Amino acid sequence: MDIFTQAEILLRDAQYETWTWTASTGPVTCFESAALMGFVHVFDSAEALLLGWKASQQLALARHSASLRGAGTKAWNVYSVFLTGDRAPSRSREIERIEEDFSLTRKIARASISIQDDVEKALLPLLSIRSKPLLGASNFESRLRSRLKDIPSDAVTAFLSDTPTAEVARILGATS
Repeated sequence: MDIFTQAEILLRDAQYETWTWTASTGPVTCFESAALMGFVHVFDSAEALLLGWKASQQLALARHSASLRGAGTKAWNVYSVFLTGDRAPSRSREIERIEEDFSLTRKIARASISIQDDVEKALLPLLSIRSKPLLGASNFESRLRSRLKDIPSDAVTAFLSDTPTAEVARILGATS
């Protein structure tokens, strides 16, 4: 999976303006909204991420310093995102600990990014809150009947069947 492209697609879908900047360390996805801005860096390995995240952050900030100075309060919400597809369970805590470094930018750091859901989970702090209702298998008709308990059951039955609308209206009118 192309982590770089998936991150950019996800950020665009979240209404961020994105563009690519080719740094000496490779391509960087820059992103910005009305409230925040940041940079997504993708590394080939966990080792490369651990060794290069500080330099990558510094390079991005130096390159975009003029924009950051003019950003006003948004400059307090600058994110550096460091991702790798490398499965490095022995280094994962060390990578996550990068987020505890509060100097210069807010940070998101993750390893073992292998599917689109992994990218989304990593970028959750940057995404607006979305509610995904849990819809299990349920009987729609019984749920509807329980909500329409104040309407006569023969009218509900007629409504849920192929009964013509005029007949349903007649049943409702006759019972009121």
